[in-house]
Amino acid sequence: MDISGVDVAHADEVLIGGVFRPATGDGYTVVAPSTGKPVTVVRHPSVAEAIAAVDAADAARETWARTPLSARIATTARWFELIDARAAELEVVWAVEAGMPLRHGRALHRFGTTAAWRSALDSAETMLSEQRRPSELGEVLLRREPVGVVVAILPYNGPVVTIASKVVPALLAGCPVVIKGAPESHLTMALIADCAVRAGFPAGVVGIVCGPVEVGKALTRDPRVDMVSLTGGHTAAQDVLAATHGRYARTQLELGGKSPALILDDAPLDRALRALVPGATNGAGQVCALLSRILVSERRHDEVIDRLRAGWERLTIGDPLDPKTHLGPLISEAALRRTEDFVAGAEADGARLVTGGKRPAHLATGWFHEPTLFTHVSEDSDLVQREVFGPVTAVQVYRDLDDAVRLANATAFGLSGAVFTADAAVGIEVARRIRAGAVAVNSFGPAMSAPFGGVGASGWGRESGPEGILGFTELQQILVGAV
Repeated sequence: MDISGVDVAHADEVLIGGVFRPATGDGYTVVAPSTGKPVTVVRHPSVAEAIAAVDAADAARETWARTPLSARIATTARWFELIDARAAELEVVWAVEAGMPLRHGRALHRFGTTAAWRSALDSAETMLSEQRRPSELGEVLLRREPVGVVVAILPYNGPVVTIASKVVPALLAGCPVVIKGAPESHLTMALIADCAVRAGFPAGVVGIVCGPVEVGKALTRDPRVDMVSLTGGHTAAQDVLAATHGRYARTQLELGGKSPALILDDAPLDRALRALVPGATNGAGQVCALLSRILVSERRHDEVIDRLRAGWERLTIGDPLDPKTHLGPLISEAALRRTEDFVAGAEADGARLVTGGKRPAHLATGWFHEPTLFTHVSEDSDLVQREVFGPVTAVQVYRDLDDAVRLANATAFGLSGAVFTADAAVGIEVARRIRAGAVAVNSFGPAMSAPFGGVGASGWGRESGPEGILGFTELQQILVGAV
């Protein structure tokens, strides 16, 4: 696929100490998931270059921590302005190297990246202000100090929005950040790095390397790294925990989910489907907060299934660079095979296929899979209990409201969820009973201007929103006794 109109000159480089250096690791072929064909060849960073990025961040820790907050805000705001000005280029590059459709990229930039970035910028002064309060021993001054050097590990399925949700709060808190992008994000991260240099961060405050697992492990093992913030899977999370527990480094983990959407009996289906169809199918299922389980009552099952089938079958699957495309390909052939294995397993378990279930007949190349819907899925099946990260949705049937809540909570995950009802007050009460970090009522989310994160197997910690800044700080009290 052609990206000749987009400047990705730095895709073969790493950003260390405020300057670009040639990467010297293994060669890496960027492949377009929509065609399965090479786009370009770049180089991964070496482990030595990853360590050099930590060297630079460690050298910058005191300088950035003591930089006035107003200056940190101004520089970080310039970075956003530069990224925002190149949003269209970023959407094209992301569509090419990750297969995410343009319309998905545009929506995520507007409602995710922009919302998270502006929320952090607007709230930094308030959240980081010092407080004074009386105590039995004298006046207490409470102040926020940056936690130190942060390593931020980003996923391929949302690198720009993840920078807004985890890197920006860390920078505003006063932490230098080494960003480790996914191998599938080389071209996207090249644009992001160019914008970071143009924003004028002091040397070492923002480092960017984009490479394989070995690079991430080298970063997380480094004793000078005070905190690791990861968005990824359970294997990566276990590596982070193994690398950091011995030195008691802080961790923040966002690990995906198996999020339920409860359709209550009074829910107007037209309104519900406007949110539920994209909420369950966006990104070809490669979205951490995806509404991958739909819970309907026995009474409304057949009606809802008919409407869901129609909604799924109206989706356009194809070229991610076509503005009309709803669903693009999966990221790799391995991801496609995994999705096909889940489909085969669901059928073997006795689930009923409603629509989809195979590769699209009209797409001869690329790693595409039809948006797929199953019903009569048992609650202990893999399709209910494990994250597919592909376009496969399970419908579960509940007897009454208590049973619906029980089913919603009957997985190890707890990231997101939704409730659809004609009565918002009832929706809020049901949402309170769902074990998840974020639950939407008559919508799908999360809102990226508010704190977001999971419980249970979905991880811990919160990012985004004003409170997301606090996760990158240490709280210090200064007790002032009487003279």
